Amino acid sequence: MHAPVPTRLLSELRTALAIGVQAGIEAVCAAWALRPLTGGRNNLVYGRADSGHETCMKLYKVDERRRVDREWAALTLMAENDIDQVPIPLWYDPDPRSPAIGMTMVPGKHLDSTDVSQLKALATAHTRLQQLPLRGLLAETDRIDSAAHYIHRLTTIWPQQLADHRDDPLTADMFRLLSQWDASGDRQLLTEPAEPVFSRGDANLLNWLWADGTIGCVDFEFAGRSDAAFDAADLIEHISARSVSDETWHTLIPELGVDHSSIKRFSAARRTTTLRWLAVLWKQRHQ
Repeated sequence: MHAPVPTRLLSELRTALAIGVQAGIEAVCAAWALRPLTGGRNNLVYGRADSGHETCMKLYKVDERRRVDREWAALTLMAENDIDQVPIPLWYDPDPRSPAIGMTMVPGKHLDSTDVSQLKALATAHTRLQQLPLRGLLAETDRIDSAAHYIHRLTTIWPQQLADHRDDPLTADMFRLLSQWDASGDRQLLTEPAEPVFSRGDANLLNWLWADGTIGCVDFEFAGRSDAAFDAADLIEHISARSVSDETWHTLIPELGVDHSSIKRFSAARRTTTLRWLAVLWKQRHQ
């Protein structure tokens, strides 16, 4: 499964990136047949022509989120359990300043969120991933953007931001919604223990790919433990899913691992996740 780490390539690329001259970065990319890819957010992602096949190379931002550790653990776990249509890990370079992973490229185009058959395939794949056995880092660490993280933002960070903008015309309405949520009991319900499952950690629909009737998935740097009800709610209420109707999602709720025993937690998570996105949009209200 593992291939040699391209040490010389990484050294030249890291040097060029550290210098920061675009012409130098482009020269390294040309010399090593690297193609910069979009969507890396805080990381740098490249396609690489390697022995007739294009692979993916990802250089990670280093911070407390442990992106590279999460993704390597998730990729390794999925490979050992024969999960199809996800990146296969090829090599790992734990450089302390700019760690990197090589992986296979997953084919496909972005999911068509208006196609119910594609969404149904997503739900099936989503639930299959949750059935993976948790171990190591993935068993010990909550996913990024966990329920606890959302609650912290809604009880501590956003209220302070609103208080700093008391004269803003939207502030009173935002405080009213926060008060309703705080009185609803949703926060207390989400702090109750739930059966832990493997979680991708990132509900963005752009990470799901469709190719010839097959669903694929990429980007596991936020992976960790979660619970099925919260992950289903986070997927449905993610801002990237806003074009999907509630009626469509309603038909898929059972396939996302939600049943009568977890429906209350699921509903609480939907309201909490929705409010978290409202906080994000509030920060961008002038745009």
